[in-house]
Amino acid sequence: MREGIHPKYQQAKVTCNCGNEFVTGSTKKEIHVEVCSKCHPFYTGQQKAISARGAIDKFNRKYGFTK
Repeated sequence: MREGIHPKYQQAKVTCNCGNEFVTGSTKKEIHVEVCSKCHPFYTGQQKAISARGAIDKFNRKYGFTK
């Protein structure tokens, strides 16, 4: 690798809109994100998969598909 062309890798403070903060490695000192593992529906278990299943059932009933 060539000397002097790579950015410095350092610890970075990540701040989420929900208020959660954690430290990771990056070339930036501070990172601001909109969604993190504390507030994302997939990780909190608040997914809306039930409504998707309801839409599929509604489609199947409308067009006469059976299981």
